[in-house]
Amino acid sequence: MSTTTQRQIALIGAGPSGLAGARALSQHGIAFQGFEAYTDVGGLWNIGNPRSTVYESAHLISSKRTTEFKEFPMPEGTADYPSHRELLDYFKAYAEHFDLKRHYRFGVRVIRVEPVSDAPDTLWRVTLDAGQGQAETYEYKGVVIANGILAEPNMPQWPGQFYGQLMHTSAYKKAEQFKGQRVLIVGAGNSGCDIAVDAVHHAKSVDISVRRGYYFVPKYVFGVPADTVGGKTKLPRWLKQKVDTTLLKWFTGDPVRFGFPKPDYKMYESHPIVNSLILHHIGHGDVKVQPDVARLDGHTVHFKDGSQADYDLVMAATGYKLHYPFIDDALLNWQGMAPQLYLNIFAPRFERLAVLGMVEAAGLGWEGRAEQAEVMARYFKGLDQSKAQALVFSKARQGPSPDMSGGYRYLKVERMACYVNKDVYRDTMRQTAAELA
Repeated sequence: MSTTTQRQIALIGAGPSGLAGARALSQHGIAFQGFEAYTDVGGLWNIGNPRSTVYESAHLISSKRTTEFKEFPMPEGTADYPSHRELLDYFKAYAEHFDLKRHYRFGVRVIRVEPVSDAPDTLWRVTLDAGQGQAETYEYKGVVIANGILAEPNMPQWPGQFYGQLMHTSAYKKAEQFKGQRVLIVGAGNSGCDIAVDAVHHAKSVDISVRRGYYFVPKYVFGVPADTVGGKTKLPRWLKQKVDTTLLKWFTGDPVRFGFPKPDYKMYESHPIVNSLILHHIGHGDVKVQPDVARLDGHTVHFKDGSQADYDLVMAATGYKLHYPFIDDALLNWQGMAPQLYLNIFAPRFERLAVLGMVEAAGLGWEGRAEQAEVMARYFKGLDQSKAQALVFSKARQGPSPDMSGGYRYLKVERMACYVNKDVYRDTMRQTAAELA
């Protein structure tokens, strides 16, 4: 057993959150060892990565300036809504600029993470598969998990059998997959709508099945990215919901007239659909809206309103599950649909067990993840130096976590399990980092 590793943090993942963690740890002089199962950085934005769930037409749904790392802006000339190719170049440049790759072992998969003892300051035993057919095990001072939240498909189980092709969006790569097919896409989230727009140009027919209503936000308003408009004046939650709902109807109309159910929740209580083309194609008859699926029977899909239609391909655009297969759920204080972590980062039982990137919010961007990483690194450094601030934080870390909802009543569904209000969360990150300085 190497004694050197016992003075290091094990960092799992080299996607955006992992790189943010590597940047913060290195900046604060904290020794760490990074592990990435693929051969390069980028996480899901590296389409060559077998775990990547992006597709050829994938672009950001938030604009570059609200998404980029503050200390490393995207280059001038980058598209307003960059493609996965531009983003991979960006992450590679980020890693090179801050000399982060030297901290990683690439092509190494973490198999198991477990505490050596039940003590809050326990060492952590990490077992690895480096592709040599033999496991390696080392002990580390702490563990930071940053393997992403959009890799494990949430595949529904419908009654009956389907004789055509049944797949999840995670397996979708190119629109040619739809050529000549009668396609049903189940779910109108951001990926589902993007892929429906792709399918229009190749499929024989395209339907989209929904079980609830949605708020559709265009990518551009007044000729600029929608997420760059407004925001300087902070409105009370109830007023912002009312004003923005009204403005949205001016720009997009009422989706109910296209066959969508009326939302049974208020705006911002679920992740909005940022897409300028799906309503266009529905309005042109290229895509038809169907109700929720009731059951499958051969090539026939029966819907909950009693109607039915025949398809060759059914694609589930039903999102992803939080997935940390290498560590026991109890260690992450898993309750219900997600781990219950202090500030969506820290395990309440252990001093040096943290998760980066287990957070969702409209407009949070990678800067929000970088702020998470900064809090983590300052806390770990404070523990190393026995700072009073870190000891106070250790007590708070045991819970309960402060309310990050901003008063919004988020939908109780799996894809919203780690959702927060962007402004409340980022304010809390900055305040916490200052307290740990």
